[in-house]
Amino acid sequence: MTKYTDQGKQDTRSGYGAGMTELGRTNPNVVALCADLVGSLKIETFIEENPERFFQVGIAEANMMGIAAGLTIGGKIPFASSFANFATGRVYDQIRQSIAYSDKNVKICASHAGLTLGEDGATHQILEDIGLMKMLPGMTVINPCDFNQTKAATIAIAKHHGPVYLRFGRPKVANFTPVDQKFEIGKALMLSEGTDVTIVATGHLVWEALQAAESLENQGISAEVINIHTIKPLDEKAILDSVKKTGCIVTAEEHNYLGGLGESVAGVLGMHHPTPQELVATKDTFGESGTPEQLMEKYGLNNKAIEAAVLRVLKRK
Repeated sequence: MTKYTDQGKQDTRSGYGAGMTELGRTNPNVVALCADLVGSLKIETFIEENPERFFQVGIAEANMMGIAAGLTIGGKIPFASSFANFATGRVYDQIRQSIAYSDKNVKICASHAGLTLGEDGATHQILEDIGLMKMLPGMTVINPCDFNQTKAATIAIAKHHGPVYLRFGRPKVANFTPVDQKFEIGKALMLSEGTDVTIVATGHLVWEALQAAESLENQGISAEVINIHTIKPLDEKAILDSVKKTGCIVTAEEHNYLGGLGESVAGVLGMHHPTPQELVATKDTFGESGTPEQLMEKYGLNNKAIEAAVLRVLKRK
């Protein structure tokens, strides 16, 4: 299998900040809005360099979405950022009515998604956001895997016309994708070719999938690993081409199994090519307080859980 190395752990939210810094220098129509979380979203440099293009809304996320929708009318490209819980669940009505229904060119950028925001606990650990957002007509949903890919995704969505949900996280994780890798919305990335099982992963679970594949290789199992950074629109061809070769699939995500990547993949398989599938995801539960590592272990969202899922699905081929 192709070997990937950790180039140094970095948080994906800093990838968003780096992308915003570049957009501030290259795209004069990009404006930033934040709900009192500038430091957490890592957009300080954008604000320092473009103070007239930043709007501090305060703890008023619903208002932020309305302002963002309005700014598009004048040709601006608003990046509205907050924690994932507050950027989706708290303001779903405003997103649905003012942004999605109206097809406004708003980029909803959400940090601290999933369990890995850690010690803040269940009230902040949203595990339903992908499902909420992918169900909105016209909404593009992107969940990059590391610092480099988050930066690239941030820059890419500025060129895409239409509402986008960009999801990223708090902890420092392996940064392993090439710095110059092209980011194409809706196009999955083959990380490692294999013949026995397909592993499709998104977000923080991509690195875990690669670690699982390496362990499986030592057991004589050839795993194909695909990075699904865009959950909607989903690269159905990449998934179907892979499972037709391997005959079984494992999906891995830091999200509830209801409404997430695994459910989308299951729908594709059910309609086009029924295939044994195992889902690595949270099982209809809220989170709790703990370190990211403790929570990923307890809720079965790491390389060991992916490896175990592969061994289960192989028995069903």
